[in-house]
Amino acid sequence: MILPVSKTFPHSTPTRIEAERLLAEALDTGRLSRFAGEKLGAGLADECVREPVLEAAFESKCRGKGDRVSVSKNVFIPLTNLCRDRCGYCTFAKLPGDPAAKTWNLEEVADAAHGARRAGCIEALFCLGDKPEKAYRAHRDWLAARGHASTAEYLVEGCRVAFELGMLPHTNAGILSPEQMTALRPWNASMGLMLETTSARLRGKGHAHHVAPDKDPEVRLRMHREAGELRIPFTSGLLLGIGENVSERVDTLLAIRDAADAYGHIQEVIVQPFHAKPTTPMRGVQSLTDALISGWVALARLAMGPEANVQAPPNLAPEALELLLRSGLNDWGGVSPVTVDFINPEAPWPELAELRRRTEAAGQRLVERLPVYPQDLLHRKDLFDPQVHAAALRLADGEGWARSGVQVEAA
Repeated sequence: MILPVSKTFPHSTPTRIEAERLLAEALDTGRLSRFAGEKLGAGLADECVREPVLEAAFESKCRGKGDRVSVSKNVFIPLTNLCRDRCGYCTFAKLPGDPAAKTWNLEEVADAAHGARRAGCIEALFCLGDKPEKAYRAHRDWLAARGHASTAEYLVEGCRVAFELGMLPHTNAGILSPEQMTALRPWNASMGLMLETTSARLRGKGHAHHVAPDKDPEVRLRMHREAGELRIPFTSGLLLGIGENVSERVDTLLAIRDAADAYGHIQEVIVQPFHAKPTTPMRGVQSLTDALISGWVALARLAMGPEANVQAPPNLAPEALELLLRSGLNDWGGVSPVTVDFINPEAPWPELAELRRRTEAAGQRLVERLPVYPQDLLHRKDLFDPQVHAAALRLADGEGWARSGVQVEAA
């Protein structure tokens, strides 16, 4: 049984006047304090608090990002769906005997890359289970037959294939060591690891991460720091609704901010809502409302500041895109015209034309990006392996966004 969300909040709901005072301070300083985050977070269910939060976050976004909202056209390559973790909310991970268990061979990676380039994609998103070789002998044997001691070693080959076919890989492979990230760096434009939560409480019995050793917050924070030391453009994020409370959500955002301050490598922060899936232990857990999701996107913007890139996946709140556009996000993340979201297969991607229409109807402009952002590509050459930087520049226009038509030329 999965335990319910802890509802112990350290603060009472603020009045609108209190909320506006805290928000004015956040806008003036460019930072949301822990006290303000917890106070405002505790009041997000109240429209009188939530609306000023959204207004302040949108103002912050406009100050730093103008009217642009970006998207990356990608192909999703789930290199293996074997995983040693058993998170209470996940349907992606499979056991070796499951008919749906699959590890891609390199020919399949190449086929996916070819098809993606023909469809105009630049990003190859490699998303896979965490260290399955630690749990399953059959997978160890499969890797050994191909000359690899670990999934991470095999992943390097997959990224190399995609890169050499003109894609820019972004890897999310769970916990990686500094040596593994270093081996991936020559073939990756960026990497990522959702911090998800700093709550060690959720590792306890009956909670979402009880049977997930790689969801130890300290281990995940250590990888954030190591990626910073290696100067790798890095994606992080908050997973909403898996049992964490308000204080833990705020703490997670501030931990990401601390890593960004220390190393300058956090390229984007995702605010991703949990949705219960019928075959999981958490199938009975209530998802957050769209209103609350938008409130936490807004608090992420205020916590990270006007220059940060704040993302919310459009397929996980399809009825609330206009609300999310008011909440301070400036990025929709990766959207694929050729593959499903293998993590959330029940949630189809919006058509890019429809996403553009709805973004522009809200008074904002949709721009296509690479799996790195213009400010890093153009001004932080140190974040990239030289061959990756050169390839990314060829795919970018003068402002660092995806260059129109280049995908077809390179296919």
